[in-house]
Amino acid sequence: MVLSRIILGLLAIAPMTGYDLKRHFDSTVGHFWSADRAQIYRTLARLVADGHAEVEKVPGERAPDRQEHRITAAGRAALAEWLAGEPERHVERDPFLARVFFGDGLDDDGLRSLLARRREEVRARLERFEGMRSEAAAPDRAARLRLATLDNGLAHLRTELAWLDEVEEEFA
Repeated sequence: MVLSRIILGLLAIAPMTGYDLKRHFDSTVGHFWSADRAQIYRTLARLVADGHAEVEKVPGERAPDRQEHRITAAGRAALAEWLAGEPERHVERDPFLARVFFGDGLDDDGLRSLLARRREEVRARLERFEGMRSEAAAPDRAARLRLATLDNGLAHLRTELAWLDEVEEEFA
């Protein structure tokens, strides 16, 4: 259900094709929610079937026609209901933390390698998010709220780097 509401939220910003939605997932909400192309297209079909979105064929100039999706009044109502509802707890599944949990099965070099690879990944994401943040403008409330989610992602990454320091100091 969360994926469908995120898609409705993106469609509330602007009409989009499935391709556009995937691009927006990767460049905006991807720091807190991911979806592959198949999930997006399946969810779009369900939103259309439920009357929460509609499809308009847009003729392509020098390209194939595009199937552009727009949020409907029913979709806006469903989005508003979800936004006003109780925040649901999302249980995180993190394969890296599972490896740390069972990390006693690694020798010291293996543990150091595991932590170093994670550090590289976190630093790369932090650098990417910091770049997004430095280029971002917040002219209105909606943009400031979107940036607040990016700031949350930045805070989590910085906290994880500090935690990695602690784990490395104790175990590696």
